[in-house]
Amino acid sequence: MQIIPNAEQFVEVIIYTFIAFVLMALALLLFFYFSRKKILKKELENKDMELQHQMELLEATLETQERERQRIARDLHDDISSKLNVISLNAHLLSSNDLPEKDFEEISSNIILVTKQVLENSRRIAHDLLPPILENFGLHAALEELCHANSSGELMKVSYINPREELAFGKIDSKNHLHIFRIVQELINNSIKHGKASLINIEVDTTESKCQIHYTDNGVGFDMKESKKKNGIGMKNIKSRAAFLRGKFEIKSILNQGVNAKLSF
Repeated sequence: MQIIPNAEQFVEVIIYTFIAFVLMALALLLFFYFSRKKILKKELENKDMELQHQMELLEATLETQERERQRIARDLHDDISSKLNVISLNAHLLSSNDLPEKDFEEISSNIILVTKQVLENSRRIAHDLLPPILENFGLHAALEELCHANSSGELMKVSYINPREELAFGKIDSKNHLHIFRIVQELINNSIKHGKASLINIEVDTTESKCQIHYTDNGVGFDMKESKKKNGIGMKNIKSRAAFLRGKFEIKSILNQGVNAKLSF
């Protein structure tokens, strides 16, 4: 015998169905609300981390600039100012009327010698601020000279390979050349000073839209976990310069297995 639902049962089914749909809708709304809230929270955390990272890069840049100012001030005071005082004193001695000829020649020779040292130190300070070869002959020539200057026979060899030099740096704004030069310079200094490396390889790989500088050394390397905790001024300076280039800097290392770094821009 077939049971035919009455009107009340039919209404109840409709009501329960409606309530079920409402509850499902509320559940979906709550799900999307909390999911969206979680996503927004994550986005805010990422933005805070990004802002903090940018602040660290800016702080590193300012610290680097301050160190450069202090170094230049120290060089000017110790090397230039002190030697100019020596020249001034010797020039004053030359004005003496009863100065023996032997002393006159000795003081004159000393003035010439110290003047030559002042000129050499002035060139060195100017070179540290902006290498003349970078301004006159471009980034490729400056990197070649940098690698050659840091090579010393079999004890220290710095290899630089850039098969497509014009394509590699020709499209880069010249004001960014110094950032690239300083990044490579900092890496070489770290390899020699901290890594105790005897072989450094630098290779530039270029396409129409991207340039990559691959850097490796055979030094002692370092612990990546410890490095992330410390993240010294030099590394922060490299990352801040890479950020100016709108590029990406990656570095990998294992203790006693050297360093492998890549700059892409």
